[in-house]
Amino acid sequence: MYTIEMAYARMRELQDLANRSRAHQTATKPRAPKRAAKKR
Repeated sequence: MYTIEMAYARMRELQDLANRSRAHQTATKPRAPKRAAKKR
């Protein structure tokens, strides 16, 4: 079951990831996403 809380958490996670990548554009190498650790 897909609840609004799960959708909200996913949205916040994607926004945080986007903000991090935009803030660290000059970084040497991007960190791997932790998407594989969480399987629903």
